[in-house]
Amino acid sequence: MSFLLDYQWAIFIGAEILSFACLLLFGVYRYFLEKRKQSLFFIFAFLGLLVIESVLGLIVYQHTGEFSTFLLVIIIFVLYACTFGIVDFIRLDRWMRQKISQFRNVELLTDKDYDIIERNKNPRYIAKKYRISATIHLIVFIIGQATLWSIGTENFQELSSYLTDLSWIEAGTAEQSPYVNDTMYYIGMIWSLVFIIDFLYSMSYTLFPSHQKEKR
Repeated sequence: MSFLLDYQWAIFIGAEILSFACLLLFGVYRYFLEKRKQSLFFIFAFLGLLVIESVLGLIVYQHTGEFSTFLLVIIIFVLYACTFGIVDFIRLDRWMRQKISQFRNVELLTDKDYDIIERNKNPRYIAKKYRISATIHLIVFIIGQATLWSIGTENFQELSSYLTDLSWIEAGTAEQSPYVNDTMYYIGMIWSLVFIIDFLYSMSYTLFPSHQKEKR
């Protein structure tokens, strides 16, 4: 057990590297080598590694009793894999089929794939897609931050005071913030920074849409 605690980061990073390798090998076996049954092994291996990461985080929490940065990273990666990761995997799968098709000179893409590829070149569709993702992130961000603040404050009056007076941000300490401890403080501040960057990036597609080149 001490081995898991001492090398928790190394185990996690190793699992992530293996997870990415499993996704690549899935595409190679399924489309390049045309071994569809064998390719499923790598999907199951990916899911197994995801379970191992979750169990590792649970073990670390049970032995330390602290919500550490390591646990935060585990939660983020697991949630990503179960949500946006699915969409990214579909994109990776389509990209690999496209590249393997060009390399082997065979057709692995369907008419639906070509429609999706063409649609993703449309600036209006891209802007709409990012507006939706930004709105979802905004709602989750507000709910999540409200939950963290409610844990660290005693009443609504105290909570609202932090909204009207943002001097606690300059202080840079959990004691003067609406967060209950240092861990929650760092989670809240890092999440806020990520949210701002993601929101501005997503809305940039609406404010500064690219112009699709006309096909000859």
